[in-house]
Amino acid sequence: MTETYDITIIGGGPAGMFAAFYAGMRNAKTQLLESLADLGGQVNALYPEKTILDVAGFPGVKGRDLITAQRQQLAQFPLTIKPGQPVTNLQAAADGDGFDVTTAQGVTHSKTVIVAVGNGAFTPRPLTVANADQFTDKGQLVYSVPDLAAFKDQRVLVAGGGDSAIDQALMLEPVAQSVTLLHRRNQFRGLENMVDRLRQSTVTVKTPYLIRQLASTPSGAIDVTLKTVGAPTEEHLVVDKLLVSYGFTSDYHVIEGWDVTFERSQRLIAVDSTMATSVPGIYAIGDGVTYAGKQPLIATAYGEAPTAVHQLMATYFPDKRGPVHSTSLAH
Repeated sequence: MTETYDITIIGGGPAGMFAAFYAGMRNAKTQLLESLADLGGQVNALYPEKTILDVAGFPGVKGRDLITAQRQQLAQFPLTIKPGQPVTNLQAAADGDGFDVTTAQGVTHSKTVIVAVGNGAFTPRPLTVANADQFTDKGQLVYSVPDLAAFKDQRVLVAGGGDSAIDQALMLEPVAQSVTLLHRRNQFRGLENMVDRLRQSTVTVKTPYLIRQLASTPSGAIDVTLKTVGAPTEEHLVVDKLLVSYGFTSDYHVIEGWDVTFERSQRLIAVDSTMATSVPGIYAIGDGVTYAGKQPLIATAYGEAPTAVHQLMATYFPDKRGPVHSTSLAH
């Protein structure tokens, strides 16, 4: 017999995890499906060492510590959690009551769905110089920092101009021998406070430059040829590690392959103020949604999660008790 859930949450990043927690507080029978082998989304997979600053109540919290705390939240409730289970199809049930959710393990039925897939499958934008793969294979050119210890006493070049590039440069500053941040423009795209912190740090900032070529030195380091943007001049910088932070390309093919079709805006799922999509019974939260004034922050997603759960409970399970406050939970 097909298992039936009140709520299926697709996506086990911070937004999906918090939605599952709040669904547990509402005593909803809930399953949480995550395509990766572990929960935590990009935060856990790419930024475990990054200090996250936009979580209320924390002056700063490392990515892996945040996800660990969210796992502990989930453990309070009898939720069904299925990592390593990408959703291959989502379609309206034949009887019109809810949805059929298909993964490699089979089909389950859900009365409602919350989509929390962020920007879809994520792939780092690569450094496009001729021999970049040679240095990637040797572990000298990387796109994330899973372990700060690997950068201890290293000369590091960080390439990029957004929040992540600045965050990573500042994160590496205390452990690396030296950190240089390279950007192709004179102005950074990061938050004002982060740019101020960068200016006050020991990180060397080089703008406007592009990476033109990589070569190995006799000692095994990387000789990086830097080209000045808008000028014919070049210079060389020798480093031990090159961290490329050009952002990510998103792959929505899984969502686009589902039988349900959402109203979209610039590839994002359009939602209303209750996080409802254009498909009745399906809600969406996190970085993969858009609405007037949307900010793609973890803090924002944490607000969207209970909004979606509350609205679907009120609409589809009106006989269940209303929302509870966290202070009412017994410990």
